[in-house]
Amino acid sequence: MDFVNKLDTDTSLSILSCLDDPSDLVRASAVSRSWRYFVIKHSLSKNLCFKLFHQLTCVDRVIETSNEESSSGSSSISLIDDDTTLLEREHRAFALLAKGCTSSPIRSCVADAIIASSTDNFPAESILNTLDERDKIGATPSYWSSTGHHETSVPETLLYKLKGDICVVPEFSIHPFQAYFQSGTPIYSSHYVRFRLGHLDNNSQKKNNYVWTYTSQQFPMAQENRLQNFKLPEPVLCIGGYMLVEFIGRVQTQETDGLYYICVAHVRVMGRSLAKSFRLVDPDESGKFGLKVVSYCDPKEMGETEEEEVGQRSFRQMNNLDQLLNFLNRHPIDVEYVWPESDDDAESDGEV
Repeated sequence: MDFVNKLDTDTSLSILSCLDDPSDLVRASAVSRSWRYFVIKHSLSKNLCFKLFHQLTCVDRVIETSNEESSSGSSSISLIDDDTTLLEREHRAFALLAKGCTSSPIRSCVADAIIASSTDNFPAESILNTLDERDKIGATPSYWSSTGHHETSVPETLLYKLKGDICVVPEFSIHPFQAYFQSGTPIYSSHYVRFRLGHLDNNSQKKNNYVWTYTSQQFPMAQENRLQNFKLPEPVLCIGGYMLVEFIGRVQTQETDGLYYICVAHVRVMGRSLAKSFRLVDPDESGKFGLKVVSYCDPKEMGETEEEEVGQRSFRQMNNLDQLLNFLNRHPIDVEYVWPESDDDAESDGEV
């Protein structure tokens, strides 16, 4: 018996709403014309996205890159409703979004470091150093350092751009820096760390006005030289692609000046980036935004290859000439060149 045709609408909705796997909803919409009509008309893919991540309720419109994509995959059944095109577009987009948020590859999500609240010695102790997993590059230490303060309560922040406007983030990792070149090899961690996720409000009159749609709890940090993981109670959807790391409370003084510093060797965010599938359109302070579909390819097939990831880790600090020069200033490389002897030099020395 086809229960969708035999049962009342509320009962059929109760049954199909139990499907919590995006792939199952897509399969359900392919069973028959009547099932496809039911899934699309009642926005089951959209409702599943809202159930997975409440932040998606802020989507006020879905945009496709071309009319061809809008017409591709359209149902052969005829929906008399004027909202037919909108419902089908939302079904395709939210089905892809739900699948991407739950099954796309988990990879490093940090694309670039933007700015630190303070820097002690620039560019040697720049925030860009935190993108590299190493605490030393050659013989040069690689870390970010805040300026020093007498008060332990002065906070510090690091701002990053993630890979894509939409990322699912389950955890963050911070590696405090141990100053192995100082007496006692002190570790300059903070008492606590907190994370904010959000977007840049391009419509604001203020320059660089960030809207933080998620703020984590305060996590205690250990004064230990290791990568410390901070797992969120549940994965969070970052809408907008910006992350702010807040360091709260200073622990370690520097022997030479008696001031408190915070130093970080590496910041890492692992998650699911949907950069190759979606873009945000005109997010504002109210949180509303448009969702633009860039590609309908399977999110599992859209991840970076291992070679691409290695290349990005190696050269993400060198996107332009200024960054390359900063990198060389932070990590000077002493190279002794050995020039081959020319034929003229060989003849002058009596060699053949």
